Amino acid sequence: MSGHSALAAGARLETVSGFDRIGEENAFAVLARAGELAAGGMDVINLGIGQPDFPTPPNIVEAAVKALRDGHHGYTPATGLPVLREAVAADLHRRFSVEISPDRVLVVPGGKVTMFAAILMLGAPGVDILYPDPGFPIYRSMIEFTGANPVPVPIREANGFAFSAEETLSLITPQTRLLILNSPANPCGGVTPRGEIEHLVKGLGAHPQVAILSDEIYDQMLYDGEEHVSLLAFPEIRDRLILLNGWSKTYAMTGWRIGYSVWPDGLYDKARKLAVNAWSCVNAPTQHAALEALTGPQDAVAEMVAEFDARRRLVVDGLNALPGVSCISPKGAFYAFPNVSGTGRQAKALASALLEETGVATIGGPDFGILGEGYIRLSYANSRENIARALDRMRDYLMLR
Repeated sequence: MSGHSALAAGARLETVSGFDRIGEENAFAVLARAGELAAGGMDVINLGIGQPDFPTPPNIVEAAVKALRDGHHGYTPATGLPVLREAVAADLHRRFSVEISPDRVLVVPGGKVTMFAAILMLGAPGVDILYPDPGFPIYRSMIEFTGANPVPVPIREANGFAFSAEETLSLITPQTRLLILNSPANPCGGVTPRGEIEHLVKGLGAHPQVAILSDEIYDQMLYDGEEHVSLLAFPEIRDRLILLNGWSKTYAMTGWRIGYSVWPDGLYDKARKLAVNAWSCVNAPTQHAALEALTGPQDAVAEMVAEFDARRRLVVDGLNALPGVSCISPKGAFYAFPNVSGTGRQAKALASALLEETGVATIGGPDFGILGEGYIRLSYANSRENIARALDRMRDYLMLR
């Protein structure tokens, strides 16, 4: 019997053990279920998925169309178009007064790619990697995939959902190789203040073996006068800092799949080789769109953030009026992370019931980590009208139970 016939007869294909450990992002499962319910006739209000509900600004769309019409149909350098990497460096200088060489910028197909590359480079059995909990679920998924030991850094409501520098530093061991930070944060909306970041950076001086991955994808979505303190602003850690950022959230370009990272000199060429092996390059017209996003008018960004701010106030006020629910005001991103422990329900069970019985899609806090129990995540990247309708449905449901 041939090898092909043996497989057809029921031979079992085996994968390396890492693939048995890999997780996923439940927000997409909730999105799929919401779609099924909507297809069946239910009026679904989706407060689950984390993407702006605004269209990509028309000047950005037109830049991509023009690039296609002008014949930009081929490969680009694996690291990204030079003019785009120069624009990223210029934008970082404009916003944070930091000098970054374009030769350290890598253009990638979305934000997750940078997490994947950094954790793959630094994770291995016997290695500790620190990550936020509650936090973006792909952090832990990728850590476990590499066989490294995931060490949660608690993100606490009592601390405004900002990380504690002292608590973070206390978790570092000689086995720690990577520390993942996220501010403004998903799923909690916390923004870590300058003093806490300065304390952390100073403490990291005692741990030169620890690289830092700073996820700053929500850096322009801030409220109540909060400032974003980029880790790039600290030259003493720049030789071990990996910055994750991109266009998805700021410019409503989630489906375009483009992001960028800034790498230390010692890791950049490894990241470039990974790009060559894995995705070759980001598609050319999307890079031209991203260039227009950075160099063109920024009015749409300010307008979008102002609207998110209005929705934030609406959702926080509404949540705090629900029985058994309390919610502190998020300072960044577009998520609320209400405490639902007073309802007497487990968070994931409550999120599931809200979707199945009321048509309101949210995400249970445990999908973001062990410390997510007692919370659910709501994205206010939806219209004020829909948010108000969702809050009404949630109130009616909770009052009847």
